[in-house]
Amino acid sequence: QVQLVESGGGLVQAGGSLRLSCAPSGRTVSSYAMGWFRQAPGKEREFVAGISRSGNAHSHTDSVKGRFTISRDNAKNTVYLQMNSLKPEDTAVYYCAAGRGAASGPYDYWGQGTQVTVSS
Repeated sequence: QVQLVESGGGLVQAGGSLRLSCAPSGRTVSSYAMGWFRQAPGKEREFVAGISRSGNAHSHTDSVKGRFTISRDNAKNTVYLQMNSLKPEDTAVYYCAAGRGAASGPYDYWGQGTQVTVSS
């Protein structure tokens, strides 16, 4: 079982930036492809971004391309989601995920989520 711990959420004005972090508890992040998902109120959970174990392959959903960047620092055992030019529609609970597959998934393990709220 992999336990994922997210941090970095909060309240920000539109156009601002936040950086989310995720670290597996008791596991080595380099063993997994890592991803970020989000779920807004009344909507299904959606894929935001993913990164391969090596960090060489990335995947971002169209709505965040050019604004969000996923990265990993295996030496720090942490994965990041840098979010710039935030919009109110980015408001959601953001979940970190880990899997044995590719950057695009599938993902097997999930964190508990961190709230991101973007005010207009």
